[in-house]
Amino acid sequence: MEKFKEFLKRKDIEISLKRYGIDALGAMAQGLFCSLLIGTIINTIGAQFHIPVLTETAATIGGTDYTVGGLATAMSGPAMAVAIGSALKCPPLVLFSLISVGFAANALGGAGGPLAVLIIAILAAEIGKAVSKETKVDILVTPLVTILTGVAFSALLAPALGKGAMKVGEIIMWATELQPFIMGILVSVVVGMALTLPISSAAICAALNLTGLAGGAAVAGCCAQMVGFAVMSFKENKWGGLVSQGIGTSMLQMGNIVKNPRIWIAPTLASAITGPIATCLFKLQMNGAAVSSGMGTCGLVGQIGVYTGWVNDVAAGTKAAITPFDWVGLILISFVLPAVLTPLINEVCRRLDWVKDGDLKLA
Repeated sequence: MEKFKEFLKRKDIEISLKRYGIDALGAMAQGLFCSLLIGTIINTIGAQFHIPVLTETAATIGGTDYTVGGLATAMSGPAMAVAIGSALKCPPLVLFSLISVGFAANALGGAGGPLAVLIIAILAAEIGKAVSKETKVDILVTPLVTILTGVAFSALLAPALGKGAMKVGEIIMWATELQPFIMGILVSVVVGMALTLPISSAAICAALNLTGLAGGAAVAGCCAQMVGFAVMSFKENKWGGLVSQGIGTSMLQMGNIVKNPRIWIAPTLASAITGPIATCLFKLQMNGAAVSSGMGTCGLVGQIGVYTGWVNDVAAGTKAAITPFDWVGLILISFVLPAVLTPLINEVCRRLDWVKDGDLKLA
């Protein structure tokens, strides 16, 4: 057993929740952002502003035409796998071999591909790391082992993992349609808190393919956390803190939350309010890329995702037009309500002496 532990340490194989549930999951979201999400944004910009270079075919592969954005979107599987491999500190031959693994896992996983890529890329990466530099023909052995095990796992596990993730996502979306008030609260609070925690709410939403009304509630929760923390900590952090939290990430407050968990009350209660307002009053749906549901105001990706969904729905004939009421709902849910509700709730916490000056100060 000691020799095995020494081997794992030498190979930097760390079987832990942090390595797989935080590092790998967060990296997967970055890979998804740099492929699927960016590709979707490029396509939306090209279509809305009628930019020929972004709407015309950039390449034809296997009889399929791809725009610039389409090429980026098509590479989501490899991008996620390589990002995961980077987080797991894979040596170069393993890292590059994960390109094929990611493509296979994502393709066989269907709409639930991101979850399949996460699990299978981790398995293939760790096996690849285990054999890396153990033979004199490493240039052959490491890629062969990594790719063959990854593709084998993809064939065996990816379809089931994809269907499982899709089923969970469908249940959440079905429940939100059935009980928009209750589920609006639950989805908004849970996804919003996941965004602030050192895990990836974007990757979770992508893995579950969370869109529709549930996606709208997720956007509301994430915005409540980001804008809420940014505005209520303005006194301590000024404009730099407003920008870094408001369009960056509320995860910056995690250290302060550990010191005083009560500072989390205000943005979390705000998300519990804005979630059902989004689902029940404005019927806010996020029908863009599922990863956008867990991004909130980070780079305005959540709002771009909602708008992209509107455009797609209008094109598909499922939505008549984008109305002023749609825009009012998006602006209120994303910016105005979190900016108003969170400081008000936090003021109550201050009066109860639960939150004090300096508790929200960023290092």
